[in-house]
Amino acid sequence: MRLLFRSYVLGFTLLFGAALVCPGVTHSADAKEQPKEQPKEATSKFDALKRFSQVLDLVERYYVRDVPQGDLINGAVKGMLQGLDPHSTFMNTDEYKEMQETTSGEFFGVGIEISQENGQITVVTPIEDTPAFRAGLQPGDIILSINGQPAQELSLQEVVSRIRGPKGSEVELVILHHDSKNPQTVHITRDAIPLISVKSKKLEDGYYWIRLTRFSERTTDELKDALKAAEKESKANGGIKGIVLDLRNNPGGLLDQAVSVSDAFLDKGTIVSIKGRRENTERVYSAKKQGDDVRVPMVVLINAGSASASEIVAGALRDQKRALIVGERSFGKGSVQNIIPLADGSGLKLTVALYYTPNGSSIQAEGIVPDLEIPFEAPRTDDKDNPRMLLREQDLNRHLETKQDKKAAKGKNATNDAQEQLARDNQLRMGLQMVKSLPKMREIKAD
Repeated sequence: MRLLFRSYVLGFTLLFGAALVCPGVTHSADAKEQPKEQPKEATSKFDALKRFSQVLDLVERYYVRDVPQGDLINGAVKGMLQGLDPHSTFMNTDEYKEMQETTSGEFFGVGIEISQENGQITVVTPIEDTPAFRAGLQPGDIILSINGQPAQELSLQEVVSRIRGPKGSEVELVILHHDSKNPQTVHITRDAIPLISVKSKKLEDGYYWIRLTRFSERTTDELKDALKAAEKESKANGGIKGIVLDLRNNPGGLLDQAVSVSDAFLDKGTIVSIKGRRENTERVYSAKKQGDDVRVPMVVLINAGSASASEIVAGALRDQKRALIVGERSFGKGSVQNIIPLADGSGLKLTVALYYTPNGSSIQAEGIVPDLEIPFEAPRTDDKDNPRMLLREQDLNRHLETKQDKKAAKGKNATNDAQEQLARDNQLRMGLQMVKSLPKMREIKAD
């Protein structure tokens, strides 16, 4: 198709090249001819192709540098797609390969998910445990330049290509934090971006924190492995009693993984539907009853960095009343992109539809509004070296011990990390409190 398109364009170049106005040349014969009347729509398309051909020919003839026609066509295609929405783009062979590595292999970079809005390159979220995360980049930050080159001059995919690079190399970014008026220059050393997408930790006996950092090819498998390990660890104390599913700063990923993750916690009903301009793009994804479905109480944590696939999961669990959503309104990226490979190894990422939650709400630009809105409160500076710990009876010297206390003391070192995390994360603390309270709350009936 690409070769045919180029031939078509070249044909128009030859046909209309003679009609270009040059100094000292007139074309009086054109005024005498009466063209045949054509349908309005066909004439409009014909005129648009004519205009494109004329511009292409002018650039090739008079531009200050000799630019290969292939580069001109690629630039035109990129500009066309960028004018549609922030997520549609053309990828050359190297960019297409990089995109595939993001979901299936190892790649080197700084670890941020970005979007282009109104010409600005905006950080959707830094990926946890990456150089960008450690450098302090935050959702909503604007990237002003990359190694001295203004980011506004670049396409989204060009920005990605420039930020990525060999492991151990350095990239200079000028960042305008979302809560600051003065740009900041940061130097970040590129590293391997971890593709392990699921983390799990016991918060208390029977209550687990499960963190999804992205939705890649193995996310559902990793989730089920984490759940099996939690079930085995908690079996002696009655099994899993509740889960805090953490989707904060999760930029999304693969649609099929969002569906299968949701299905792990649902046994019926709609998970998400997608609707596009054409009927063949409409589809409804539903949950199926499975033997390993998780039925314990759940709280889901979201924030402004939760996007796309994260919002599908949060929306499905919210609308089906399967989980309580806690945190801050999500990012609002509710569009579906198809990856379309081209014959020469390049590809298109094209928006073809919008996501809708089970109750029919669009995620696009609206996001998921939590049931319980709890803004994140950063720990006080004086708490960084001495995380705040909650004092309980069991922490007092010479407190009366039971047999259960003695057993718990053996595993105390293993829980210190979780306790410190809870002390520093007010949203996680609230999530744990709510998931423990959900069974009692459901027993309360209004008169």
